[in-house]
Amino acid sequence: MKRPLRTLFVASEAYPLIKTGGLADVAGYLPLALHDLGVEVTVVLPAYAHVLEQVKARVIAYVSTIRGYALIRETRLPNSKVRLWLVDHPLFAERPGNPYLNEEGEEWPDNAIRFGLFNQALAQLLAGKTAITRKFDIVHCHDWQTGLLPVYMHQEQLVTPTVFTIHNLAYQGIYPATMHGELKLPLSSWSHDGVEFHHMLSFIKGGLVYADRITTVSPTYADEIKRDEFGYGLSGLLLYRSDDLIGIINGIDTKTWNPATDPLIAEQYDVKRLDLKVENKLALQRATGLPHDPAVMVLGNVGRMVEQKGIDIILDALPELVKLPVQIVIEGTGESRFEARLAEAMSRWPDKVGGLVGYDEPLAHLIEAGADAFLMPSRFEPCGLNQMYSQAYGTLPIVYPTGGLRDTVVDATEQTLTEGAATGFYMDSLGKPGLYRAVVEALNLYADKAAWRRMQVTAMQQDFSWEHSAKEYLKLYQMLSRSAE
Repeated sequence: MKRPLRTLFVASEAYPLIKTGGLADVAGYLPLALHDLGVEVTVVLPAYAHVLEQVKARVIAYVSTIRGYALIRETRLPNSKVRLWLVDHPLFAERPGNPYLNEEGEEWPDNAIRFGLFNQALAQLLAGKTAITRKFDIVHCHDWQTGLLPVYMHQEQLVTPTVFTIHNLAYQGIYPATMHGELKLPLSSWSHDGVEFHHMLSFIKGGLVYADRITTVSPTYADEIKRDEFGYGLSGLLLYRSDDLIGIINGIDTKTWNPATDPLIAEQYDVKRLDLKVENKLALQRATGLPHDPAVMVLGNVGRMVEQKGIDIILDALPELVKLPVQIVIEGTGESRFEARLAEAMSRWPDKVGGLVGYDEPLAHLIEAGADAFLMPSRFEPCGLNQMYSQAYGTLPIVYPTGGLRDTVVDATEQTLTEGAATGFYMDSLGKPGLYRAVVEALNLYADKAAWRRMQVTAMQQDFSWEHSAKEYLKLYQMLSRSAE
Protein backbone atom coordinates (compact mmCIF):
# COMPACT_ATOMS: atom_id res chain seq x y z
CA MET A 1 0.00 0.00 0.00
CA LYS A 2 1.38 3.38 -1.01
CA ARG A 3 2.16 5.63 1.94
CA PRO A 4 0.21 8.89 2.30
CA LEU A 5 1.50 12.14 0.80
CA ARG A 6 3.67 13.96 3.34
CA THR A 7 3.48 17.75 3.52
CA LEU A 8 5.49 20.14 5.69
CA PHE A 9 3.15 23.08 6.27
CA VAL A 10 5.19 26.13 7.33
CA ALA A 11 3.58 29.27 8.77
CA SER A 12 4.20 32.01 11.33
CA GLU A 13 0.83 31.62 13.07
CA ALA A 14 -1.98 29.08 13.33
CA TYR A 15 -5.37 29.11 15.06
CA PRO A 16 -6.04 28.46 17.91
CA LEU A 17 -2.48 28.81 19.22
CA ILE A 18 -1.52 32.22 17.82
CA LYS A 19 -3.55 34.52 15.56
CA THR A 20 -3.24 38.03 14.20
CA GLY A 21 -5.17 37.58 10.95
CA GLY A 22 -6.58 35.26 8.29
CA LEU A 23 -3.26 33.44 7.83
CA ALA A 24 -3.83 31.76 11.21
CA ASP A 25 -7.21 30.44 10.06
CA VAL A 26 -5.65 28.87 6.97
CA ALA A 27 -2.79 27.31 8.95
CA GLY A 28 -5.19 26.12 11.63
CA TYR A 29 -7.99 24.66 9.51
CA LEU A 30 -6.53 23.67 6.12
CA PRO A 31 -4.17 21.05 7.65
CA LEU A 32 -7.15 19.45 9.42
CA ALA A 33 -9.07 19.24 6.14
CA LEU A 34 -5.99 17.84 4.34
CA HIS A 35 -5.58 15.26 7.11
CA ASP A 36 -9.19 14.18 6.59
CA LEU A 37 -8.32 13.59 2.90
CA GLY A 38 -5.46 11.29 3.86
CA VAL A 39 -2.53 13.70 3.67
CA GLU A 40 0.09 13.33 6.40
CA VAL A 41 0.54 16.96 7.40
CA THR A 42 3.20 18.32 9.72
CA VAL A 43 2.58 21.96 10.67
CA VAL A 44 5.61 23.93 11.82
CA LEU A 45 5.53 27.24 13.71
CA PRO A 46 7.97 29.37 15.69
CA ALA A 47 7.79 28.46 19.39
CA TYR A 48 6.46 31.78 20.66
CA ALA A 49 6.15 32.16 24.43
CA HIS A 50 2.35 32.24 24.13
CA VAL A 51 2.35 28.98 22.16
CA LEU A 52 4.64 27.18 24.62
CA GLU A 53 2.28 28.19 27.43
CA GLN A 54 -0.57 26.30 25.74
CA VAL A 55 1.05 23.01 24.75
CA LYS A 56 3.29 20.28 26.08
CA ALA A 57 5.86 19.60 23.39
CA ARG A 58 8.77 17.19 23.71
CA VAL A 59 12.19 17.93 22.22
CA ILE A 60 12.95 15.66 19.26
CA ALA A 61 16.02 17.37 17.76
CA TYR A 62 18.22 20.42 17.76
CA VAL A 63 19.47 22.39 14.79
CA SER A 64 22.18 24.95 14.13
CA THR A 65 21.03 28.42 13.04
CA ILE A 66 22.60 31.78 12.24
CA ARG A 67 22.03 32.68 15.91
CA GLY A 68 23.05 29.57 17.78
CA TYR A 69 21.07 26.38 18.26
CA ALA A 70 17.30 25.92 18.18
CA LEU A 71 15.30 23.02 19.54
CA ILE A 72 12.68 21.23 17.49
CA ARG A 73 9.71 20.28 19.66
CA GLU A 74 6.85 17.98 18.71
CA THR A 75 3.20 17.92 19.77
CA ARG A 76 -0.21 18.01 18.01
CA LEU A 77 -2.41 20.85 16.88
CA PRO A 78 -5.00 21.26 19.66
CA ASN A 79 -7.93 18.85 19.44
CA SER A 80 -6.52 17.07 16.38
CA LYS A 81 -4.20 14.32 15.22
CA VAL A 82 -2.15 16.69 13.06
CA ARG A 83 1.55 16.75 14.00
CA LEU A 84 2.94 20.12 15.10
CA TRP A 85 6.62 21.01 15.21
CA LEU A 86 7.84 24.12 17.01
CA VAL A 87 11.17 25.82 16.32
CA ASP A 88 12.22 26.81 19.83
CA HIS A 89 14.75 29.66 19.90
CA PRO A 90 15.12 32.43 22.52
CA LEU A 91 14.17 35.11 19.95
CA PHE A 92 10.70 33.53 19.87
CA ALA A 93 10.35 31.70 23.18
CA GLU A 94 11.55 34.51 25.44
CA ARG A 95 9.44 37.27 23.91
CA PRO A 96 5.82 37.64 25.01
CA GLY A 97 3.00 39.36 23.16
CA ASN A 98 2.40 39.90 19.44
CA PRO A 99 4.60 37.73 17.20
CA TYR A 100 5.56 40.65 14.95
CA LEU A 101 5.05 43.88 16.90
CA ASN A 102 6.21 45.37 20.19
CA GLU A 103 3.95 47.03 22.78
CA GLU A 104 4.02 50.30 20.83
CA GLY A 105 2.69 48.54 17.73
CA GLU A 106 6.01 48.83 15.91
CA GLU A 107 7.76 45.94 14.17
CA TRP A 108 10.33 44.13 16.28
CA PRO A 109 13.68 45.50 15.01
CA ASP A 110 15.15 42.00 14.68
CA ASN A 111 12.26 40.39 12.73
CA ALA A 112 14.55 39.73 9.76
CA ILE A 113 16.88 37.73 11.99
CA ARG A 114 14.02 35.97 13.79
CA PHE A 115 12.21 34.74 10.70
CA GLY A 116 15.44 34.29 8.78
CA LEU A 117 16.70 31.79 11.35
CA PHE A 118 13.28 30.09 11.36
CA ASN A 119 13.60 29.51 7.60
CA GLN A 120 17.26 28.49 7.79
CA ALA A 121 16.62 26.02 10.61
CA LEU A 122 13.94 24.27 8.58
CA ALA A 123 16.19 24.04 5.53
CA GLN A 124 18.82 22.39 7.74
CA LEU A 125 16.18 19.97 9.02
CA LEU A 126 15.04 19.12 5.48
CA ALA A 127 18.65 18.59 4.44
CA GLY A 128 19.02 15.84 7.03
CA LYS A 129 21.26 17.81 9.39
CA THR A 130 19.26 16.90 12.50
CA ALA A 131 18.17 13.70 14.22
CA ILE A 132 14.88 13.88 12.28
CA THR A 133 14.84 11.41 9.39
CA ARG A 134 11.31 12.06 8.10
CA LYS A 135 11.15 12.93 4.40
CA PHE A 136 8.51 15.14 2.82
CA ASP A 137 6.88 15.14 -0.60
CA ILE A 138 5.84 18.81 -0.47
CA VAL A 139 6.95 21.88 1.48
CA HIS A 140 4.14 24.45 1.67
CA CYS A 141 5.20 27.96 2.79
CA HIS A 142 2.86 30.80 3.77
CA ASP A 143 3.45 34.55 3.44
CA TRP A 144 6.62 36.60 3.68
CA GLN A 145 7.73 35.15 7.03
CA THR A 146 8.49 31.85 5.24
CA GLY A 147 9.67 33.30 1.93
CA LEU A 148 13.34 32.51 2.46
CA LEU A 149 12.82 28.79 3.02
CA PRO A 150 12.80 27.99 -0.73
CA VAL A 151 16.01 30.06 -1.04
CA TYR A 152 17.76 28.14 1.73
CA MET A 153 16.45 24.88 0.24
CA HIS A 154 18.00 25.87 -3.10
CA GLN A 155 21.26 26.56 -1.27
CA GLU A 156 21.11 23.04 0.20
CA GLN A 157 20.36 21.63 -3.29
CA LEU A 158 17.09 20.14 -2.07
CA VAL A 159 14.65 19.05 -4.78
CA THR A 160 11.53 18.62 -2.64
CA PRO A 161 8.74 20.55 -4.49
CA THR A 162 7.72 23.82 -2.83
CA VAL A 163 4.48 25.77 -2.79
CA PHE A 164 4.40 29.39 -1.66
CA THR A 165 1.07 30.98 -0.74
CA ILE A 166 0.48 34.75 -0.81
CA HIS A 167 -2.14 35.79 1.74
CA ASN A 168 -1.77 39.54 1.26
CA LEU A 169 0.84 40.96 -1.11
CA ALA A 170 0.81 44.27 0.77
CA TYR A 171 3.01 42.64 3.43
CA GLN A 172 6.38 41.69 1.97
CA GLY A 173 9.07 41.56 4.66
CA ILE A 174 11.50 44.14 3.27
CA TYR A 175 14.76 44.81 5.14
CA PRO A 176 18.14 46.52 4.59
CA ALA A 177 20.51 44.89 2.13
CA THR A 178 22.99 44.15 4.93
CA MET A 179 20.60 41.47 6.15
CA HIS A 180 21.44 39.34 3.12
CA GLY A 181 24.91 38.68 4.52
CA GLU A 182 23.74 38.42 8.14
CA LEU A 183 21.25 35.74 7.16
CA LYS A 184 23.96 33.84 5.26
CA LEU A 185 21.89 33.62 2.12
CA PRO A 186 23.63 32.35 -1.02
CA LEU A 187 25.50 35.07 -2.92
CA SER A 188 23.74 33.99 -6.11
CA SER A 189 20.38 35.06 -4.63
CA TRP A 190 21.40 38.74 -4.43
CA SER A 191 20.17 40.06 -7.76
CA HIS A 192 17.12 41.58 -9.39
CA ASP A 193 16.19 38.01 -10.33
CA GLY A 194 16.59 36.89 -6.71
CA VAL A 195 15.71 38.44 -3.35
CA GLU A 196 16.94 41.98 -4.09
CA PHE A 197 14.12 44.54 -4.31
CA HIS A 198 15.09 48.18 -4.91
CA HIS A 199 18.43 47.60 -3.14
CA MET A 200 16.64 45.98 -0.18
CA LEU A 201 16.18 42.36 0.87
CA SER A 202 12.66 41.07 0.20
CA PHE A 203 11.54 37.94 2.03
CA ILE A 204 8.46 37.51 -0.15
CA LYS A 205 10.53 37.60 -3.35
CA GLY A 206 12.32 34.51 -2.08
CA GLY A 207 9.08 32.59 -2.24
CA LEU A 208 7.95 34.15 -5.51
CA VAL A 209 11.25 33.44 -7.29
CA TYR A 210 12.34 30.11 -5.83
CA ALA A 211 9.13 28.18 -5.08
CA ASP A 212 7.93 25.67 -7.68
CA ARG A 213 4.34 26.88 -7.52
CA ILE A 214 2.73 30.06 -6.18
CA THR A 215 -0.80 30.17 -4.89
CA THR A 216 -2.96 32.90 -3.48
CA VAL A 217 -6.27 32.87 -1.67
CA SER A 218 -8.70 33.49 -4.53
CA PRO A 219 -8.64 33.14 -8.34
CA THR A 220 -9.51 36.80 -8.96
CA TYR A 221 -6.76 38.02 -6.61
CA ALA A 222 -4.32 35.81 -8.53
CA ASP A 223 -5.21 37.80 -11.65
CA GLU A 224 -5.27 41.19 -9.90
CA ILE A 225 -1.75 40.95 -8.46
CA LYS A 226 -0.35 40.68 -11.97
CA ARG A 227 -1.50 44.27 -12.50
CA ASP A 228 0.42 47.33 -11.27
CA GLU A 229 -2.41 48.68 -9.08
CA PHE A 230 -2.46 45.49 -6.98
CA GLY A 231 1.09 44.20 -7.43
CA TYR A 232 3.03 46.40 -4.95
CA GLY A 233 6.00 46.48 -7.29
CA LEU A 234 5.94 42.73 -7.96
CA SER A 235 3.38 42.56 -10.78
CA GLY A 236 6.09 42.01 -13.42
CA LEU A 237 7.53 39.04 -11.56
CA LEU A 238 4.08 37.56 -10.98
CA LEU A 239 3.18 38.06 -14.63
CA TYR A 240 6.43 36.29 -15.57
CA ARG A 241 5.42 33.38 -13.31
CA SER A 242 1.80 33.30 -14.49
CA ASP A 243 1.98 29.65 -15.50
CA ASP A 244 2.99 28.73 -11.94
CA LEU A 245 0.43 30.96 -10.18
CA ILE A 246 -3.08 29.84 -9.22
CA GLY A 247 -5.78 31.08 -6.85
CA ILE A 248 -7.52 28.72 -4.43
CA ILE A 249 -10.30 30.24 -2.35
CA ASN A 250 -10.05 29.92 1.43
CA GLY A 251 -12.69 28.14 3.44
CA ILE A 252 -14.45 29.08 6.66
CA ASP A 253 -14.98 27.22 9.90
CA THR A 254 -18.49 25.92 9.26
CA LYS A 255 -18.81 24.65 12.84
CA THR A 256 -18.20 28.04 14.44
CA TRP A 257 -20.12 29.96 11.78
CA ASN A 258 -23.34 27.98 11.48
CA PRO A 259 -26.68 29.61 12.35
CA ALA A 260 -28.22 26.22 13.09
CA THR A 261 -25.83 25.56 15.99
CA ASP A 262 -24.34 28.98 16.87
CA PRO A 263 -24.57 29.41 20.68
CA LEU A 264 -23.78 33.15 20.44
CA ILE A 265 -26.94 34.19 18.60
CA ALA A 266 -30.39 34.81 20.03
CA GLU A 267 -32.25 32.18 17.99
CA GLN A 268 -30.74 29.36 15.95
CA TYR A 269 -32.15 28.78 12.46
CA ASP A 270 -31.52 27.15 9.07
CA VAL A 271 -33.09 27.24 5.60
CA LYS A 272 -36.14 25.36 6.87
CA ARG A 273 -36.55 27.68 9.86
CA LEU A 274 -35.55 30.93 8.21
CA ASP A 275 -38.46 32.80 9.79
CA LEU A 276 -36.59 32.57 13.12
CA LYS A 277 -33.82 34.81 11.75
CA VAL A 278 -35.94 37.86 12.61
CA GLU A 279 -35.54 37.09 16.32
CA ASN A 280 -31.85 37.85 15.89
CA LYS A 281 -32.69 41.16 14.24
CA LEU A 282 -34.78 42.14 17.25
CA ALA A 283 -32.00 41.03 19.60
CA LEU A 284 -29.48 43.05 17.58
CA GLN A 285 -31.69 46.13 17.76
CA ARG A 286 -31.99 45.72 21.53
CA ALA A 287 -28.24 45.22 21.93
CA THR A 288 -27.40 48.37 19.96
CA GLY A 289 -30.20 50.64 21.19
CA LEU A 290 -31.97 50.88 17.83
CA PRO A 291 -35.76 51.03 17.51
CA HIS A 292 -37.37 47.59 17.52
CA ASP A 293 -38.74 47.05 14.02
CA PRO A 294 -38.78 43.57 12.46
CA ALA A 295 -39.68 44.99 9.04
CA VAL A 296 -36.86 47.53 8.61
CA MET A 297 -33.84 46.48 6.57
CA VAL A 298 -30.72 46.22 8.76
CA LEU A 299 -27.28 46.70 7.18
CA GLY A 300 -24.33 45.24 9.09
CA ASN A 301 -20.57 45.63 9.00
CA VAL A 302 -17.84 43.97 11.08
CA GLY A 303 -14.18 44.50 10.35
CA ARG A 304 -10.95 46.39 10.72
CA MET A 305 -11.43 50.14 10.40
CA VAL A 306 -8.82 50.74 7.72
CA GLU A 307 -9.04 52.10 4.19
CA GLN A 308 -8.51 48.66 2.63
CA LYS A 309 -11.85 47.56 4.07
CA GLY A 310 -13.65 50.66 2.79
CA ILE A 311 -14.90 51.82 6.19
CA ASP A 312 -14.40 55.41 5.04
CA ILE A 313 -16.78 54.72 2.13
CA ILE A 314 -19.45 53.50 4.54
CA LEU A 315 -18.96 56.49 6.85
CA ASP A 316 -19.02 58.92 3.93
CA ALA A 317 -22.29 57.39 2.72
CA LEU A 318 -24.08 57.53 6.09
CA PRO A 319 -25.70 60.97 5.59
CA GLU A 320 -27.46 59.59 2.52
CA LEU A 321 -28.06 56.07 3.81
CA VAL A 322 -29.86 57.27 6.95
CA LYS A 323 -32.48 58.89 4.70
CA LEU A 324 -33.45 55.42 3.48
CA PRO A 325 -35.72 53.03 5.43
CA VAL A 326 -32.72 51.17 6.90
CA GLN A 327 -30.77 50.78 10.12
CA ILE A 328 -26.97 50.40 10.13
CA VAL A 329 -24.96 48.43 12.70
CA ILE A 330 -21.15 48.67 12.60
CA GLU A 331 -18.61 46.95 14.83
CA GLY A 332 -14.87 47.37 14.51
CA THR A 333 -11.61 48.83 15.64
CA GLY A 334 -8.69 50.32 13.77
CA GLU A 335 -7.57 53.82 12.86
CA SER A 336 -8.61 56.36 15.48
CA ARG A 337 -10.06 58.76 12.89
CA PHE A 338 -12.55 56.13 11.75
CA GLU A 339 -13.37 55.07 15.30
CA ALA A 340 -14.13 58.70 16.15
CA ARG A 341 -16.36 59.11 13.10
CA LEU A 342 -18.35 55.98 13.99
CA ALA A 343 -18.84 57.21 17.56
CA GLU A 344 -19.99 60.56 16.20
CA ALA A 345 -22.41 58.89 13.77
CA MET A 346 -23.98 56.79 16.53
CA SER A 347 -24.47 59.96 18.58
CA ARG A 348 -25.82 61.97 15.63
CA TRP A 349 -28.28 59.34 14.35
CA PRO A 350 -29.15 57.20 17.41
CA ASP A 351 -32.31 55.85 15.76
CA LYS A 352 -30.43 54.86 12.60
CA VAL A 353 -26.83 53.94 13.45
CA GLY A 354 -25.72 51.58 16.21
CA GLY A 355 -22.74 49.42 16.95
CA LEU A 356 -19.51 49.22 18.86
CA VAL A 357 -16.09 50.81 18.61
CA GLY A 358 -14.14 47.71 19.58
CA TYR A 359 -14.57 44.00 19.03
CA ASP A 360 -16.97 41.67 20.79
CA GLU A 361 -17.28 38.13 19.41
CA PRO A 362 -20.94 37.55 20.44
CA LEU A 363 -21.95 40.87 18.86
CA ALA A 364 -20.09 39.95 15.65
CA HIS A 365 -22.12 36.74 15.43
CA LEU A 366 -25.34 38.58 16.24
CA ILE A 367 -24.68 41.10 13.45
CA GLU A 368 -24.18 38.27 10.96
CA ALA A 369 -27.40 36.63 12.13
CA GLY A 370 -29.51 39.74 12.71
CA ALA A 371 -28.65 41.91 9.71
CA ASP A 372 -30.42 41.52 6.38
CA ALA A 373 -27.44 42.62 4.29
CA PHE A 374 -23.72 43.00 4.99
CA LEU A 375 -21.67 45.96 3.73
CA MET A 376 -18.20 45.06 2.40
CA PRO A 377 -16.88 47.80 0.07
CA SER A 378 -13.23 46.65 0.24
CA ARG A 379 -10.71 48.33 -2.04
CA PHE A 380 -8.92 45.01 -2.33
CA GLU A 381 -9.65 41.70 -0.68
CA PRO A 382 -7.34 38.72 -1.30
CA CYS A 383 -10.06 36.37 -0.06
CA GLY A 384 -12.29 37.79 2.66
CA LEU A 385 -14.26 35.86 5.27
CA ASN A 386 -17.24 37.97 6.30
CA GLN A 387 -18.94 37.68 2.91
CA MET A 388 -18.87 33.89 3.38
CA TYR A 389 -20.04 34.09 7.00
CA SER A 390 -22.87 36.37 5.86
CA GLN A 391 -24.09 34.01 3.17
CA ALA A 392 -24.06 31.11 5.64
CA TYR A 393 -26.40 33.20 7.83
CA GLY A 394 -28.69 34.28 4.99
CA THR A 395 -27.38 37.85 5.27
CA LEU A 396 -26.81 39.01 1.70
CA PRO A 397 -23.46 40.73 1.10
CA ILE A 398 -23.14 44.07 -0.69
CA VAL A 399 -19.58 44.11 -2.04
CA TYR A 400 -17.21 45.82 -4.40
CA PRO A 401 -16.31 42.94 -6.78
CA THR A 402 -12.60 42.58 -6.10
CA GLY A 403 -10.48 39.55 -5.21
CA GLY A 404 -12.26 36.86 -3.25
CA LEU A 405 -15.44 38.94 -3.08
CA ARG A 406 -15.96 38.46 -6.82
CA ASP A 407 -15.24 34.74 -6.50
CA THR A 408 -17.63 34.04 -3.63
CA VAL A 409 -20.59 36.40 -4.22
CA VAL A 410 -22.92 36.08 -7.23
CA ASP A 411 -24.37 39.46 -8.22
CA ALA A 412 -28.14 39.85 -8.33
CA THR A 413 -28.78 40.47 -12.02
CA GLU A 414 -31.91 39.72 -14.01
CA GLN A 415 -30.26 36.53 -15.29
CA THR A 416 -28.89 35.24 -11.96
CA LEU A 417 -32.17 35.99 -10.21
CA THR A 418 -34.04 34.04 -12.88
CA GLU A 419 -31.58 31.16 -12.62
CA GLY A 420 -31.71 31.18 -8.81
CA ALA A 421 -27.95 31.74 -8.58
CA ALA A 422 -27.77 35.23 -7.01
CA THR A 423 -26.33 35.50 -3.50
CA GLY A 424 -25.53 39.23 -3.11
CA PHE A 425 -25.05 42.61 -4.73
CA TYR A 426 -22.13 44.25 -6.56
CA MET A 427 -21.32 47.94 -6.29
CA ASP A 428 -20.95 49.38 -9.80
CA SER A 429 -18.13 51.69 -8.71
CA LEU A 430 -15.82 52.05 -5.72
CA GLY A 431 -16.99 54.95 -3.58
CA LYS A 432 -19.96 56.51 -1.85
CA PRO A 433 -22.24 56.68 -4.96
CA GLY A 434 -21.56 53.05 -5.84
CA LEU A 435 -22.34 51.88 -2.32
CA TYR A 436 -25.51 53.97 -2.14
CA ARG A 437 -26.81 52.61 -5.46
CA ALA A 438 -26.11 49.02 -4.38
CA VAL A 439 -28.00 49.55 -1.10
CA VAL A 440 -30.97 51.00 -2.99
CA GLU A 441 -30.91 48.00 -5.34
CA ALA A 442 -30.89 45.64 -2.35
CA LEU A 443 -33.65 47.63 -0.66
CA ASN A 444 -35.85 47.36 -3.74
CA LEU A 445 -35.40 43.59 -3.85
CA TYR A 446 -35.94 43.35 -0.09
CA ALA A 447 -39.48 44.62 -0.71
CA ASP A 448 -40.13 41.43 -2.71
CA LYS A 449 -40.14 38.99 0.21
CA ALA A 450 -40.33 35.86 -1.97
CA ALA A 451 -37.38 36.92 -4.14
CA TRP A 452 -35.34 37.90 -1.08
CA ARG A 453 -36.08 34.54 0.58
CA ARG A 454 -34.94 32.67 -2.56
CA MET A 455 -31.64 34.59 -2.50
CA GLN A 456 -31.18 33.84 1.19
CA VAL A 457 -31.69 30.11 0.65
CA THR A 458 -29.27 30.08 -2.28
CA ALA A 459 -26.66 31.92 -0.22
CA MET A 460 -27.05 29.57 2.76
CA GLN A 461 -26.58 26.53 0.51
CA GLN A 462 -23.16 27.61 -0.76
CA ASP A 463 -20.24 25.31 0.13
CA PHE A 464 -17.48 27.38 1.72
CA SER A 465 -16.05 24.50 3.75
CA TRP A 466 -12.32 23.88 4.10
CA GLU A 467 -12.84 20.50 2.43
CA HIS A 468 -13.33 22.25 -0.91
CA SER A 469 -10.04 24.18 -0.51
CA ALA A 470 -8.21 21.07 0.69
CA LYS A 471 -9.23 19.10 -2.41
CA GLU A 472 -7.78 21.81 -4.64
CA TYR A 473 -4.50 21.81 -2.72
CA LEU A 474 -4.36 18.02 -2.76
CA LYS A 475 -4.58 18.07 -6.56
CA LEU A 476 -1.70 20.55 -6.66
CA TYR A 477 0.39 18.49 -4.22
CA GLN A 478 -0.20 15.30 -6.22
CA MET A 479 0.76 16.95 -9.48
CA LEU A 480 4.00 18.34 -8.01
CA SER A 481 4.81 15.05 -6.33
CA ARG A 482 4.39 13.11 -9.56
CA SER A 483 6.54 15.57 -11.50
CA ALA A 484 9.31 15.20 -8.89
CA GLU A 485 9.43 11.39 -9.21
